[in-house]
Amino acid sequence: MLEQINFTTKNILEKTNNFKPEVGIILGTGLGGLVKEISAEFVIPYEEIPNFPVSTVEGHSGKLIFGELGGKKVMAMQGRFHFYEGYTMQQITFPVRVMKALGIHTVCVSNASGGMNPDFEIGEIMIINDHINLFPTNPLIGKNIAELGPRFPDMSEAYDKKLIAKAMEIAKNNGIKVSQGCYAGLTGPCFETPAEYRYIARIGADAVGMSTVPEVIVAKHGGMRVFGVSIVTDLGVEGKIIEVTHEEVQHIASAAEPKMSFIVKEVIRTL
Repeated sequence: MLEQINFTTKNILEKTNNFKPEVGIILGTGLGGLVKEISAEFVIPYEEIPNFPVSTVEGHSGKLIFGELGGKKVMAMQGRFHFYEGYTMQQITFPVRVMKALGIHTVCVSNASGGMNPDFEIGEIMIINDHINLFPTNPLIGKNIAELGPRFPDMSEAYDKKLIAKAMEIAKNNGIKVSQGCYAGLTGPCFETPAEYRYIARIGADAVGMSTVPEVIVAKHGGMRVFGVSIVTDLGVEGKIIEVTHEEVQHIASAAEPKMSFIVKEVIRTL
């Protein structure tokens, strides 16, 4: 894996004239609009990057954007990879390994989710303060490479408390309603049944989705700070569950995306 990481990193540096990003951004379903806020210097399609998977999901365009956001040099993934696409955990999280190799110290992740917290509304912006890994595996299973991180990484603060506090303050000062909560990661690609929503709520999650957890595990393994935000696009609350489609998820996420983008940009500015 080290050889692949180094080869890909070298290739990216050659394509970007040795651009050295400080912050990595992973954009979820319907949330690619944040790239409009980036003063882009380089844009590379995933298919031009060696060892990179290619996003196969509608709403994930599949480009790396290098530029400036909030006064910081950033690398943004416009489109992520999912376990349900048939990729391995190592393939899903490979871009996070490359982020670390490029010198990135902070990763911002976003996603669309189903909300189980009875206080949530559709379009709710939830700052992620913890997660539950309900995937059947973990990206760190297998031989540990010491250069990438410790065998047993600590996850007591998977999402950086100082960044959460900054995000809450930014939201309050700008009249943006946000919540905090725990995100549960499942494989998908089915949306959850009512019984699954009840189960996930009872084990302590406020929202559920099909991504994020693997990337966050690998980011923490590499010693990076993580800030996460989720947009609730449908409700898994008893009595409020309705049939949902991927198109509706994209539409609702896109509607809430400007507020999320503002928060992410301002959090980056404070780094």
